[in-house]
Amino acid sequence: MKDERDEAGFVKDIRKQSVDFPGWYQDVVRKAELADYSPVRGCMVMRPLGYGLWERIQRALDDLFKQTGVENWYFPALIPLSFLEKEQEHVEGFEPEFAMVTRGGGKELEEPLVLRPTSETMIASVLRNYIHSYRDLPVLTNQWNNVFRWELRTRLFLRTMEFLWQEGHTFHETAEEAEAQVLEKLECYRVIAEDWCAIPVFKGRKSETEKFAGAQYSMAIEGIMRDGKALQMGTSHFFGQNFSRAYDLTFTGRTNELQHPYSTSWGMSTRMVGSIVMAHGDDSGLQLPPRIAPIQLVIVPIFRSDAERAQIEAALAPVLRSLATIRVRADWRQERPGYKFNEWELKGVPLRLEIGPRDLAKGEASLVRRLDRVREPVKLGELERAVPAMLESIQTAMLTRALEFRKAHTVRLSSLEEMVRHFESSTGFVITPWCQDAACELTVKDRTTATTRVILDEPAQGSCAVCGRPATATVVWAKAY
Repeated sequence: MKDERDEAGFVKDIRKQSVDFPGWYQDVVRKAELADYSPVRGCMVMRPLGYGLWERIQRALDDLFKQTGVENWYFPALIPLSFLEKEQEHVEGFEPEFAMVTRGGGKELEEPLVLRPTSETMIASVLRNYIHSYRDLPVLTNQWNNVFRWELRTRLFLRTMEFLWQEGHTFHETAEEAEAQVLEKLECYRVIAEDWCAIPVFKGRKSETEKFAGAQYSMAIEGIMRDGKALQMGTSHFFGQNFSRAYDLTFTGRTNELQHPYSTSWGMSTRMVGSIVMAHGDDSGLQLPPRIAPIQLVIVPIFRSDAERAQIEAALAPVLRSLATIRVRADWRQERPGYKFNEWELKGVPLRLEIGPRDLAKGEASLVRRLDRVREPVKLGELERAVPAMLESIQTAMLTRALEFRKAHTVRLSSLEEMVRHFESSTGFVITPWCQDAACELTVKDRTTATTRVILDEPAQGSCAVCGRPATATVVWAKAY
């Protein structure tokens, strides 16, 4: 018998988080109408609610970037293969994920074109035309685009063959300026994750094994999901002069000598939408932080006749005008109230306003929080004040709850055997001293399947938890998506 979950756009029941977290995630994404599978294997269709979340993240992040002087560009999605071949380490990191165009206009192309897996090579090649002197620096570019990576195992939002992101690329006169840029953009990502999406993160440097291909070093933010696994939610890379040397990008310096600029790259993708699902959702569906929710308040009128509907509409008119800064949806569909309540809970709308004839007679409505289903009667004249205040309290409560969850699922350990025992029965973050030897990383991965996530900005103390040699770093380990 064909599983109903295989029908495009249809999920009958949501599986339980505690029983099948990956299945729960797929069910919620599809049943809440965030996204669905497409006719092309490994690609997804983003539906209005899912794309609306990305739009809110995009706007907030774009504002942060522009406050730091970044300007938006757009570069082609087709990249000559020869561009990528110039930077061999970069090619080795990406070649298995290449998708190439070899025919166009009915003819074999003289040179294959790679569908953009990332844009460092294209941007470095183009900017040779615009960077000539130290006076032309810094150049701070960003683009909002799609990229293509030939993933074998895909999951909606988390890993698809085509996805949306922003990729920033900057060029600087000195290494110090470039490294400051790396940190500045990582902080932008922390703000989006914590202040907008209510997901607390660890931020820090990636290990040499985990860094981006072609980078001198990479930094990232890592959040914890409700199943205790880590999710990398944004990365920022220092390339040094790697790409500018590979593409012969030079400028005349202050001493009248040719120099190669120092460059950075940083990105956050639609994976952030998946992180919101997995960090906040429950068995009833989504829970959306108010600041990024496409709909912050849904109004569910309860009426039995046209006359009752007209009375409620008249009473709500001044309320809607007073809530002009709130993203509001009124649901006048001819459906049972309980059906509507369940649907809007599934879609994670932070706040629900219920109003019927009895409420109207008392001059009030009921506000219900998706977070904890607490119901509170509020006078109609007080909604202008009560709704924004309640939305802000929900935002704060969601971050507090997520912080408490992370604290409960983070341990500090000092030996490999402790790590093995922990990961045999549990998930979450494990923090240990580490010598930064890749052999120790491999040992932990082989014994537990956990990997290093980020190196924390705190002094190393004691001995490496894996080999016992003096520690040179404090590192976060986890099983990860």
